[in-house]
This record gives sequence, structure tokens and C-alpha cells, in this order.
Amino acid sequence: MDENSMAMQKKFGQNFLVNADARKRLVDALDVKPDMKVWEVGPGLGSMTSELLERGVNLTVFEIDHGFARLLPQFFEEYKNAGHFTLVEGDVLKTWPKFAKENDLPERFFGNLPYNVAATIIADTITKGFRFDRAVFTIQREVGLRMTAKPGTEDYSSFSVLCQWAYDVKPVMDLSGGNFWPVPNVASRAVLMTKRPDFPRCKNPDFFAKMVRQVFSLRRKTLRNNLCRFVSPEACTEALKMTGIEPSVRAETLSVEKLLELSDALCRVEK
Repeated sequence: MDENSMAMQKKFGQNFLVNADARKRLVDALDVKPDMKVWEVGPGLGSMTSELLERGVNLTVFEIDHGFARLLPQFFEEYKNAGHFTLVEGDVLKTWPKFAKENDLPERFFGNLPYNVAATIIADTITKGFRFDRAVFTIQREVGLRMTAKPGTEDYSSFSVLCQWAYDVKPVMDLSGGNFWPVPNVASRAVLMTKRPDFPRCKNPDFFAKMVRQVFSLRRKTLRNNLCRFVSPEACTEALKMTGIEPSVRAETLSVEKLLELSDALCRVEK
């Protein structure tokens, strides 16, 4: 970086995973095979990228930092010339949907995600209908806790529901700040997401995703109060009665399965 007059940019949430053993464990968890299509978000200077390419995958990386994007094709020129390395420069939140529509979806999704947009990236892929057979992400530990949170707990949220609706989610390992450079002020967690075979388990996935965001939007309000901002009061009353859910409960007490049941009931009664 010094040789190229580069510096880490705080606005991009850049932290390099400098623990080589941890990098290997993360790629092991991804369970890649030769010629498998893989996406990586935030390759930086390519330490994880190198580990993936050495295992023979066809890798597409999404990098927002122009300096890194300039160097990566040089570092992996051999793989690029062989058709195993593709770079997509720009904000991944803006570039991945277009790239996904123009190319086959990969079997694996991977990344040391910027802490400030990690949840947005994951939720965005789910709500847009893109799921991956297997994904491994390193994220802020608090985000990882939300992904696996159970109903009735403080961390349970609409993001928890979206993740558990689309994937089986489990932690791979926790990583203290000393595993990264620069050292972040927060602990990190690596999570493994495996595509659920029974997805979507509801009649209208788009409706369900919107309903979930609505019922968790104002956590202090009851389920009925939040739902009535989304559907008619009559439909709300009838659907709650059909599902046996008390109107006075709050969304964070309901399991994913019960929310799916509520979504289907609302689809039946809402005109």
C-alpha cells in the first residue's frame, strides 16, 4: 500500500483479516470445489481471494475501493487470463443486482463484509429473490447474533426472520479485533448460511418480506397496530383470528413459522 501511495479508507469499513489460519478455516467452511462459481465481496488486496483461487474456483470479486480494484487484476493476472477471475468495481449494493441478472448465480457467496452495510447486503439478496447454496460471511458479532436470534430475545428482529426464512444459519467462529488490521473496535463473527430446501414456505414471498419489515418497524407497538398500517383493520382482525394469534402480542414473540402462517392468512383475506 505504501508503494502505491494508498491508505485504508474508514468510510469503506476496511479491515484485513491477517490471521492466516482463520482465513483457511473460513474458506474450508465455504466448501468449494474446482470450477465452482463463487462471489467474494470486499477482497481488499486479495489474501482471501488467493486462497479461493488456489482451490480452482471461478471467482467474481466486488470491490468498491478504486485503488484495490486497480491492483487486483495485476495480482491475479494469470487467473484472469485463464477466465477464473472477474472484477466488478463499485458499490456492491449497486453492482450485484445488475451482475446477477446478466450472469449465472454462483453456488457460493463469501466475504469479510463492511460492518456498516453487512446486514443490508444480506437482506437485499434475500428480498430480491437471490439465494446461494452456501455462504460464509465475516461480520460484526452483533449482526451475527441477530442472524441466529430466537423469538422473544432482544436480538430477534426482521433481519433475524429474513435470514432464518431463507437459510439455516450457524456461527463458524468468533474473531477478536487482534485478528484484523487495522484493529476494529468491535468483535467479529463468521457465520455459515446454508440454503433451506423448503423455501419459501408461503404463498407470496414478496408479501411476506414486506409484512415482516412492517410488523417489526415499531417494536413497542402491538402486532395489530403495526399490521393495521399494512393491511385493512378488517383483514388484520380476520387473519389474527384464523391463526390464533393474540392481537396484543408483539412481533418479536412470534416464530418464523407463525409469521409465515400469518402471511398466508392475510393473503387469503386481504382484497
